[in-house]
Amino acid sequence: MRMSRLFLRTLRDDPSDAEVESHKLLVRAGYIRKVAAGIYSWLPLGYRVLRKVEQIVREEMDAAGAQEVLLPQIQPLELWAQTGRDQAYGPLMFKLQDRKESEFCLAPTAEEVVTSLVAGELSSYRDLPVNLYQIGWKYRDELRPRFGLLRGREFLMKDGYSFDVDVDGLRANYQLMFDAYHRVFERCGLTFRPVVAQSGEIGGDVNHEFMAVAAVGEDDFVWCQACTYAANVEAATRAIRHTSSAVDADGELAPTATPSLAPLGDGVPAMTPVHTPDAATIAAVAEQLGIDAGVTLKCFAFSFAGGALDGRLGLALVPGDRTVNEYALAGVVAPAKAVPLDDEAFAARPDLPRGYIGPHHPDVALIIADPAVRDRASWVTGANRAEHHVRDAVLGRDFRVDTWAPVAAVVTGDSCPLCRSPLRVDRGIEVGHTFQLGTKYSTALGAEYTDADGAQHPMVMGCYGIGVSRVVAAVTEEHHDEQGLKWPAELAPFDVHLLALAGKGEAAVTAAAAAEQLYADLVAAGVDVLFDDREASPGVKFADADLLGIPVQVIVGAKGVGRGVVERKIRATGTRDELPLADAAGVLGGVRP
Repeated sequence: MRMSRLFLRTLRDDPSDAEVESHKLLVRAGYIRKVAAGIYSWLPLGYRVLRKVEQIVREEMDAAGAQEVLLPQIQPLELWAQTGRDQAYGPLMFKLQDRKESEFCLAPTAEEVVTSLVAGELSSYRDLPVNLYQIGWKYRDELRPRFGLLRGREFLMKDGYSFDVDVDGLRANYQLMFDAYHRVFERCGLTFRPVVAQSGEIGGDVNHEFMAVAAVGEDDFVWCQACTYAANVEAATRAIRHTSSAVDADGELAPTATPSLAPLGDGVPAMTPVHTPDAATIAAVAEQLGIDAGVTLKCFAFSFAGGALDGRLGLALVPGDRTVNEYALAGVVAPAKAVPLDDEAFAARPDLPRGYIGPHHPDVALIIADPAVRDRASWVTGANRAEHHVRDAVLGRDFRVDTWAPVAAVVTGDSCPLCRSPLRVDRGIEVGHTFQLGTKYSTALGAEYTDADGAQHPMVMGCYGIGVSRVVAAVTEEHHDEQGLKWPAELAPFDVHLLALAGKGEAAVTAAAAAEQLYADLVAAGVDVLFDDREASPGVKFADADLLGIPVQVIVGAKGVGRGVVERKIRATGTRDELPLADAAGVLGGVRP
């Protein structure tokens, strides 16, 4: 492709509404253009990249045994009403009526349509398993579309659906898709981790988000760079030095268990109150007393809902430089619930001054502490009196702990629970999501099979999504620098960017002819090449080449041609070398960076 004929206009300035690098660069480089909030046109270069991602997904899905179909983007709303998801999606769903006032929606996903399709085609256990997928546009009326392709109202998605006779079959299909997703994202050049996640509107008991590491991601997750461990921040755990809990003989939480640890505070002065006006936060206490936040003890107050302690007060203790993981706390108190005290609850309990609660409060029914609370001999904590804290509060002497559990949120530097290497907390972009759905949709929509004995059962389903257009943005976030894009070879719109530099005189004519011949030779060798044959200055061509981000740049100039060489630059690394002009097409045709 000659740039003189390419539908492309690069921009020197960032678009005014762009907040993240992928949005800025994809617009500046002429890959996409905004049509409306969250809706974009894909220009030739961008569409080539999008199709590259599609092809990788298609190859890996086919290799895993899935079959491609194409489902309608306009779907009858009555199908969604049968599963209740018309209400679950609510205003996120685009709804419309035809001339007969029949109600439809623009598909945000396709569980209902594919389930009803399979229900009408398959009826025997001999027909199963089957795994279907499509690559198509989806629609969600986001309240605040932002970040370019990362949160749009129209997006390209691969959605797949497996149907099995039982849970074992589902698990086998799920593993096939799980492994295929690894291959997809590896081929796309992403740094990613699958993490256990919440199911949201889709449903299902077991599911994983595939998170691409990116500073602009909208979700935090914990991962280990030394092994495969990764988890949603709510579900993340860390390696701890101490393990024990206070339980009764039936395995229930023991509300009045004696401390399992002898006092650590031998030689520590008696607990002393200190006046701390306007210091209802950890940061304010630390600043006022001139101490590190990690020296303070945070007391998270909650009430029990259900169980033997219903209505009673509980505390969760963590060092002041950490936060309480309420997801972990919920697991500790289950099947009861831990309800955090709100403004109304605090107002009803003047004996619980917000920001000044201490673990020695006489009315606490159960105290749950993170094992890190054992790591200090004494603490600064609330005095259970407004605008007062105490120094030198000692575990086992001044306050008790009934149950030890890892209820502190994981932070960067904590030890991996699998290999004990340092963990990282990063933000991530969700590029894929897999679900073990079970029978939620098959039961609602009558997708049943008859077994060998003639009995009928609902099909057991899995669901598997990849945000194809999101992958383009995620790759851009990871692969760029100040000059522009740096596409991985498998996704680049072209393999080679050939630059013919303008010059004067006979040498320039010779160089131009050499560039034309090299272009023809590369095309003949099967190399996908973008030829910058424009009448533009070298500076403009170099800037555009770096902005567009094609993996290999080949520069043909009069001086180099005079020596029988061309210059090669690897965009990802910036490394440069020279190739003999006579051999350049053969070298570039056989080797990718």
